[in-house]
Amino acid sequence: MAVSYGLLSTHPPTRCGLAAFNASLAQQLTAAPRSGGIVRVTATGDDPHPGPGVVHTWPAGSVAGWLGAAAALNAFDVAVVQHEFGIYPGADGGDILPLLRRLTVPSIVVLHTVLSTPTPGQRELLGAIAGTAGAVVTMTGTARARLLHGYAVDPGKVMVIPHGSAAHADRPAPSRGLPQLLTWGLLGPGKGVEWALRAVALLQDLDPPLRFTVAGQTHPKVLARHGEAYRAGLHRLGAQLGVAHAVDYRPGYLDEQALGSLIRSADVVVLPYDSTEQVTSGVLTEAVAAGVPVVATAFPHAVELLHDGRGLLVPHRNPAALATAIRRVLTDPAMATRLDRPRPAAVRWPAVAAQYETLAAGLLAAPPDDHARVARPAGSRT
Repeated sequence: MAVSYGLLSTHPPTRCGLAAFNASLAQQLTAAPRSGGIVRVTATGDDPHPGPGVVHTWPAGSVAGWLGAAAALNAFDVAVVQHEFGIYPGADGGDILPLLRRLTVPSIVVLHTVLSTPTPGQRELLGAIAGTAGAVVTMTGTARARLLHGYAVDPGKVMVIPHGSAAHADRPAPSRGLPQLLTWGLLGPGKGVEWALRAVALLQDLDPPLRFTVAGQTHPKVLARHGEAYRAGLHRLGAQLGVAHAVDYRPGYLDEQALGSLIRSADVVVLPYDSTEQVTSGVLTEAVAAGVPVVATAFPHAVELLHDGRGLLVPHRNPAALATAIRRVLTDPAMATRLDRPRPAAVRWPAVAAQYETLAAGLLAAPPDDHARVARPAGSRT
């Protein structure tokens, strides 16, 4: 009998990394012969239209909205819950905990953020979430190790399943002219684009000259609180540095085909993030999967994913180091060839979703009273 999946998360038309992740996973888990639906969490200012596949909406401002969301998830065989602090109502998003306790079906909680220095409330909440869930997924070994070291979590419940990627590597790259540097994703403070602009200023002697594309809209939460101040600051900085002519801002939303074409046109993807906490990056996953050389600051996911030589790591907030690494990729053919290697099919979404199905099957096979303790599937990381 085919399994049905209920997925709880932000979801399109909301535009954020969590929503994009959930949409890609849902596309795989709810395709025939499987079935399922989305329980969408919305924040103030989100497009209220539910979109395809949404069976229930949990408005972030609603009182006890978790009750209706839990009832909607209980209509399916397995609940898959995306978690980041602040996505759900309550202190630190704490309303997710009564929802999980209300579920009568097995649950898989996917952790997108595992803080190394959480507040006491965050530590207690995440420990309780992990204790209530049937299984917990992290997307990197770093996140799993951090979770087990810093939180009260049963190691037997935690499985590593990588972030999925689209098949961008299957699309031929357009013919290249000027060297292309690319970063993309929702824009806001912490993205580190200002450091990349300073690096571009140090690379103006390149012949032919470098072209830097910054693709993506301003993050909706940043837009609501600060408007376009960050983007305007980048434009001013580029003008001050004398590199405005070399930077192409593309603030529009890119669908999968347009994004794939843009990624494959890049000679280098640069991820100059400020955060030292980021254990998951969908942008990094897509870039590496497409086989495009990456230059990134040493945030945890980059350290783990680029350890085999698929990219270069640089210190945070160091434009000189960024420029040196970018120059190496663009001017050393041997370096570019070594870095330009697509990731295996195991990180494509169908293969990633198959791991969730295996995990769900283990939960469903367990006695009903044991759904909060699932044996680790074969081949999972310890």
